[in-house]
Amino acid sequence: MTDCIFCKIVAGGIPAKKAYEDEWVFAFHDIHPLRPTHVLVIPKKHIPSLAHVGPEDEPVLGRMLSVAQKLAAENGSGDGFRCIINTGRIGGQEVPHLHLHILGGPEPVGPMVTKLKENA
Repeated sequence: MTDCIFCKIVAGGIPAKKAYEDEWVFAFHDIHPLRPTHVLVIPKKHIPSLAHVGPEDEPVLGRMLSVAQKLAAENGSGDGFRCIINTGRIGGQEVPHLHLHILGGPEPVGPMVTKLKENA
């Protein structure tokens, strides 16, 4: 997809601090990290979101997860990390290309989600 920022990163049209690359996925350090370890893993194939995957995408989804474990360990989060895939507007997805955030560091990442206030 020509107007997708992540497709442009994969193609080399936009620079990124590469963390990993193979035939299926590309991983790079987030330019605005939220934790000491914050790496994005994306499929090289343009997939808009997790809501758009099919059975044919199972190999790349598995690769994304296995690469996440490797990158977490290599980037100082061997004792634990969080993987997040935001999907769609409600899920907080900001870039319409499937991506997995690896978040970690020396301190606990924190609660999984913030509880909604009752009667808000």
